[in-house]
Amino acid sequence: MNQQYYDAVVTMEQAGTDPEFVQGFQCGYLLIPEREEQRITEAYEAGYAAGKERDLEAYKEWTN
Repeated sequence: MNQQYYDAVVTMEQAGTDPEFVQGFQCGYLLIPEREEQRITEAYEAGYAAGKERDLEAYKEWTN
């Protein structure tokens, strides 16, 4: 696994980032197809977009 990916996910989890955002980020970063439409949340969608773009700062908007 990519060290940058691992470090980003650990940082998000330690910061208390919305779990839906983290799951979306993981799927987007690894280019896994999105969930089915009825299970997509705003946080998941934002995380997916951030993961695809490799945006390692976007999680801060989703941290409690």
